[in-house]
Amino acid sequence: MASVSFKNISKQYTKDESVIKGVDFTIEDGEFVVFVGPSGCGKSTLLRMVAGLEDITGGELYIDNVLANDLHASKRGVAMVFQSYALYPHMTVQQNMGFALKMAGAPKTEISEKVNKAADILQITHLLERKPKALSGGQRQRVAIGRAIVRDPKVFLFDEPLSNLDASLRQNMRIELSRLHHDLGTTMIYVTHDQVEAMTLADRIVVFNGGLVQQIGKPLALYDNPCNLFVAGFLGAPRINLLAGHLVGNGSAELVLAGGQHLCADVDAARGKAGDAVTLGIRPEHVQLAQAADGIAATIILVEHLGDQILVYISIAGVAEELCMKLPGHTSNLHYGDTIHVRLGRENCLLFDQAGVAFTRTVL
Repeated sequence: MASVSFKNISKQYTKDESVIKGVDFTIEDGEFVVFVGPSGCGKSTLLRMVAGLEDITGGELYIDNVLANDLHASKRGVAMVFQSYALYPHMTVQQNMGFALKMAGAPKTEISEKVNKAADILQITHLLERKPKALSGGQRQRVAIGRAIVRDPKVFLFDEPLSNLDASLRQNMRIELSRLHHDLGTTMIYVTHDQVEAMTLADRIVVFNGGLVQQIGKPLALYDNPCNLFVAGFLGAPRINLLAGHLVGNGSAELVLAGGQHLCADVDAARGKAGDAVTLGIRPEHVQLAQAADGIAATIILVEHLGDQILVYISIAGVAEELCMKLPGHTSNLHYGDTIHVRLGRENCLLFDQAGVAFTRTVL
């Protein structure tokens, strides 16, 4: 196991094209950290820099407290699992898993012992004599992970390893990866654009955008207290509801929407001034049904039944943005065109200034 530290790391392919812009944080020994962000944000490039597959333009990379900028990939003590599996089609599972050790000149008995141990961990012992064409997608990914395990690395690197699998297999493999981390206790860095994977797998999440780290923290901390609009909008499914409005008074957390509706948020808005444009955010599960006297009138424009829950999409008079509310699946008597009343509880509302920076919540 090992820590991984990024000290002002940057990456430029050309003078005017900066992909990574001064990344600075540490992954602790034994952590499962997920890099998440949209395509092109730099998360995979940073992972490849850890693996030694990309040169570092600026800054310092430390693996296990050893400067690794110029350290050969084979000397870094890392093992990478790719999206494409990258298995040799003419080799059996056993041969694929032991190939790196064979190339390193390891004795046959050691190779066999490590392959059998990894196969047992991943529950693929019965597949050792098969070739990749006789395996399912999930089985191939287990083999690719097993090939990394036999190298006994200090750090596992995963580059979107589940993106080629269907939804059911992805869910199963998330469970397997969590169990694997628990059993091995090895430092793991995982890259994905899927925020569900990030929320369910990570000890900590690093949110990237445009080559910069937006926020780092535990999954629920980022979900409940995003530092800006980008993080708020990227984490959560369905997406957070965002409503444009203006502050009513200086230092006041009360705002008025375009339709004239007044709302409040439990935040410290001391830096705000009357008339400032702001954005209110509230998660779909926090939009509640209310009585007419206590809520805002809204019209139902779509109801999605998902079994254990329903998603109800609504519009508010004078407000351009549609809202989504998440309700228990047994909630009845909600139909297209109905008028309902909803409550946007101030204790669950987030508030962002004109630059998209969050006001600090006062109720956590």
